[in-house]
Amino acid sequence: MNILKQGLLASVLSLPALAFAVATPGEAAPEFSEVDAKGKMHSLADYKGDWLVLEWFNKDCPYVRKHYGSGNMQSLQETYTGKDVKWLTVISSAEGKQGYLQPVEAQNQAKIHNLNASAPFLLDPDGDMGRAYGAKTTPHMFIINPEGEVVYAGAIDDNSSANPDVIPESKNYVAAALDAAMAGKPVEEASTQAYGCSVKY
Repeated sequence: MNILKQGLLASVLSLPALAFAVATPGEAAPEFSEVDAKGKMHSLADYKGDWLVLEWFNKDCPYVRKHYGSGNMQSLQETYTGKDVKWLTVISSAEGKQGYLQPVEAQNQAKIHNLNASAPFLLDPDGDMGRAYGAKTTPHMFIINPEGEVVYAGAIDDNSSANPDVIPESKNYVAAALDAAMAGKPVEEASTQAYGCSVKY
């Protein structure tokens, strides 16, 4: 098989992978419908007209512990839910994998981490929501505007160290994106490289 034919075959074989929806800034957010730890169903349509943050979570990930153990994530949640932003924390770990939680366990984690009541845990053990959004890491952050478009996708901040001591000097991409977008300004960094533990699909 010559090089041209090999290239064409490789292109054709790669097409199915490109067909999966991912959350891309400037485009419509992928639909989702997931149950939270208390048994309540949440879908993208429920948040039409609202600013919405999606945060991927794994209790055993040191990068998640960096932001929760320091109180950084809770502070971010409290600040923006106080400005009427909705916030959903998503667990896409499959059963038997690191970070997987039963509903009662997820509720206990909410108490342990002092999570804001406006940030329920969505349980996505089949990974449908995570794959639809292209969630790669914990944490992985997405911001959706009231029109249902993604305005930010990526890391929580610009320092990929697992050491919480770096947080005060780090640029918080999520806060910067929310502040700009909610003020009607363009988001300077709408897409960044997420860091953390891989989502355990």
